[in-house]
Amino acid sequence: MSAAGADQGFARVVLITGAGSGIGAALARRIAGPGVALMLHARGADEAARARLAAVAAQCGQRGAACATTYGDLAEAGNAPALVERTLAHFGALDQLVANAGHAQRQTLAALDTGSLEGAFAAMPAAFAALVQRAQPALERSARARVVALSSFVAHRYRADAPFAATAAAKAALESLAKTAAAELAPRGVTVNCVAPGYTRKDKGPTPENAPVWARAAQETPLGHVADPADIAELIAFLLSDAARHITGQVIHVDGGLTL
Repeated sequence: MSAAGADQGFARVVLITGAGSGIGAALARRIAGPGVALMLHARGADEAARARLAAVAAQCGQRGAACATTYGDLAEAGNAPALVERTLAHFGALDQLVANAGHAQRQTLAALDTGSLEGAFAAMPAAFAALVQRAQPALERSARARVVALSSFVAHRYRADAPFAATAAAKAALESLAKTAAAELAPRGVTVNCVAPGYTRKDKGPTPENAPVWARAAQETPLGHVADPADIAELIAFLLSDAARHITGQVIHVDGGLTL
């Protein structure tokens, strides 16, 4: 742990982006407990999004974690480093960073426009780079320094009937930056890894309108079902743990065999 975090009684301080729902929320609940401090981020575009993040923070607080929440669109310049600065100001340390915020957009290469491509890169690889750059001094002071970035199967599985042109390119760039960070930070004892989920259930689950889409996703997955957010959170929690101290620079798939 970092000295500042230890002074406040925290075993670790963890920043999770995109923590208001899905994998980010599942991870926050998974690792929440006494001695854990969580800075939970969401874009917070509307009151409903803010309410969801507040609910996650309350659940984590009930499990004994110290929680704070923050908002901001990471695609906007300056918001990513500011998020790290707010974490340091609030908790006095930062031991672990989970770059989970992102989005998936179905789009063909033929229909790809400059704005969509720039937006995807700003929200994912560019934001990740800015987060790590600002967090590096704090991570280097920590004995439990971990960085995990959320990629996606779309950077590894390409089909004409399910195109993700901008998202796939952005996630591939994210993985490349994570490996660069792993190489550069390894001498400082900081591990950096990516987790690439397959089809993963949303919090609300299938609706009558999209149930056929989810049924097809399950059929395409060799194990025959889509993941729950908790399935992905379990691996991330392991990568954040002391047991994963010798794992770095990896892209680990949790996809039920989708990318076999």
